[in-house]
Amino acid sequence: MGKKKLRLQNQGSHVILDNGLLKVTISNPQGYWDINWSWPGGKDRYQLLKGSEFNVINSSDDTIEISFRKDFDLSTRGNKLPLGVDIRYIMRTGIPGFYCYAIYEHPSECRAFDLAQTRMVFKLRQEKFHYMAISDEKQRIMPMPEDLRPGRGEQLIVPESVLLVNPINPDLKGEVDDKYQYSEDNKDGGVHGWISSSPNNIGFWIVFPSYEFRNGGPTKQNLTVHTGPTCLAQCLMQQMFHGTHYIGEDILTHIKEGEAWRKVFGPILIYLNSTSDVSEAHNLWIDAKEQRMQEETAWPYNFVSSSFYLMARERGSISGRLLVRDRFISSSPIPARDAHVGLSAAREEGAWQTESKEYQFWVKTDSNGDFTIRNIIPGVYGLHGWVPGFIGDYLHKSLVTVSAGSYTHLGILTYSPLRDGPTVWEIGFPDRTANSFYVPDVNPMYVNKLFLHSPEKFRQYGLWDGYSDSHPRNDQIFTVGINDPKKDWFFAQVCRFVLCKSSHILTK
Repeated sequence: MGKKKLRLQNQGSHVILDNGLLKVTISNPQGYWDINWSWPGGKDRYQLLKGSEFNVINSSDDTIEISFRKDFDLSTRGNKLPLGVDIRYIMRTGIPGFYCYAIYEHPSECRAFDLAQTRMVFKLRQEKFHYMAISDEKQRIMPMPEDLRPGRGEQLIVPESVLLVNPINPDLKGEVDDKYQYSEDNKDGGVHGWISSSPNNIGFWIVFPSYEFRNGGPTKQNLTVHTGPTCLAQCLMQQMFHGTHYIGEDILTHIKEGEAWRKVFGPILIYLNSTSDVSEAHNLWIDAKEQRMQEETAWPYNFVSSSFYLMARERGSISGRLLVRDRFISSSPIPARDAHVGLSAAREEGAWQTESKEYQFWVKTDSNGDFTIRNIIPGVYGLHGWVPGFIGDYLHKSLVTVSAGSYTHLGILTYSPLRDGPTVWEIGFPDRTANSFYVPDVNPMYVNKLFLHSPEKFRQYGLWDGYSDSHPRNDQIFTVGINDPKKDWFFAQVCRFVLCKSSHILTK
């Protein structure tokens, strides 16, 4: 059977995209995302990003691309967001989904401002979508929005955390709901979504083919799904393209007055699948993962119309081999196995973690320390990295210039971790996780069952109280050669509560 024909209908107040597999209705001329921003040193402002002009960019047999655009009017500067926005939607034949991306542009004539967060949010029908999936291990039935309200839910110390005391689904009674428990690293968050209940099980997924346009690099955590139901691109799904969660002001994007700045966020794929057989519902997740792999392979896409989105032929590549020189471990250089190596506009060691203005490109090395980074947007970058088992950040001594169609072999690169002498003792293993330290069991009053037997048990609510519980009188003491970090060294450096004359004081 041949592919069904694409259709575009402009109904005035809304636009309909239809490829025979999926029909999408978008408000015209809005098609909005949202943004949190501020004037330098000012208060945070929340704003919807709405287009004021609708255009058909491309209409062919296999692809339709439409635009909701709003240029910044220099004559009305005042207190308005100094940003031009072009939000694009793409539908293709044969794919049950649609692509979305946006072009943000700050003209040089505009005022300075700080960009904190921008995202795309999908709020699904709460009577249908109850089951979320963000990884093979992290899938569950979620609470209803009503469960977070007084009478059904009890707000805890952390504002986003709610204890379910009388949820609509009694199986969830006694659990804690907190959107931050479902965060994912950029490098791990390639697909997340929801599956609706029968009679027709529908999967609604957000697929990231790349995280080059997301801020903070591979280990930056971002929100995914939360009760609503929501998707962030949040039964709620959100698509966090750019955010300050877990870091704060240090990762704000500072756009200066007189600075011409432009960035393309996306495209991402909003993917849908379905089955009428409830026993096959889990296969919707498997299919979504397979679609993610296809999208990653196809990146960068060859069907995007904007000249600001660069295709493969307009990008470059680099390769090299990273070795570690540590004479206290080996007289010969050591291959940097499973190291992360990446390009970022940051020019200082480790500064890629707060770099937000430009793009980042990361890969992992193989067992020999070899790496190749492909499809790099032309520019001048710092080459960064870190190696499991070694403390510190690597930064190549020279900047790396990438041009369209270029391939640069950097040869052998050597990282020499700073140290004053041989290792006498250490607690844990330097791999940028807390896996080698003690994570207490959650207080049964505040459990999330999803993390009871999970390597991510650190996401449970209230674990900070575990330190005071295990050390009621004195802070932890670690005896080298006797104590085990997995059992005897608390994973987080938190305060200890001490009862003193019927009041609580803190010790550090």
